[in-house]
Amino acid sequence: MNKEALFPDTYTTVIAPGAHWSLHVRRGMQMTITDLKGGANVGMLFYNPILLSEKYNAPDTLKCQHTFKLTRGHCLYSDMGRVFASIVEDSFGWHDTICGNLHASHVTRRWGTRDYQTQRNDWLQNGHDAFLVELAKYRMNRQDLASNLNLFSEVSADAEGRLRLSRQSQPGDALTLRFEMDTLVLLHTCPHPLNTAAEYPRKPVRLHLEKAAPVTADDYCLNLCEENRRGFHNNALYYLGL
Repeated sequence: MNKEALFPDTYTTVIAPGAHWSLHVRRGMQMTITDLKGGANVGMLFYNPILLSEKYNAPDTLKCQHTFKLTRGHCLYSDMGRVFASIVEDSFGWHDTICGNLHASHVTRRWGTRDYQTQRNDWLQNGHDAFLVELAKYRMNRQDLASNLNLFSEVSADAEGRLRLSRQSQPGDALTLRFEMDTLVLLHTCPHPLNTAAEYPRKPVRLHLEKAAPVTADDYCLNLCEENRRGFHNNALYYLGL
């Protein structure tokens, strides 16, 4: 076996529908997530693997960048004012970070009951329990949950302020995250909470990891707004001397 096979520079895998996964992504790496069939939803959470109490903060991410949606140029902030990752490429253009997850009771009401004991891999998983399974691997639990990302899901409000899932991605839509910190990433491919499809959506995604190009002074994410420059400065201070 050659050196390249033992120590690859890239990694690619497919995350099955209704599944969950977690991994430690090093800073300087980038992750491209591709919707293979259209209509996917990818729930994601971020944690500092050295200080697990530091987690993704949806309110600060939206507030400091003056946005309700996430797309290219936006940074994903921790509750310590640091940047976990930047969205450097995005073909879909609208990603939700306010609607959270489905629970088992929601799935039962919408699509019926199918548990793992009787249905095995055809069971109907929900995002809330999917995250709890991954959290337990790192000795975390329900109190460590935060409001998560829902990639490839556009949400809009009607005249009365009621939210709805207004658009989902097409086959081949992709988003690339450049990691600015070492990050513990949790993800699932369970349906978006506002999905009202007649059948439980089973949508796989492809995940590809590779080294990112270095951040330059004219970087789009860095210069999107003054708050992002401060976030990158906070990261630089955090890693000072390493």
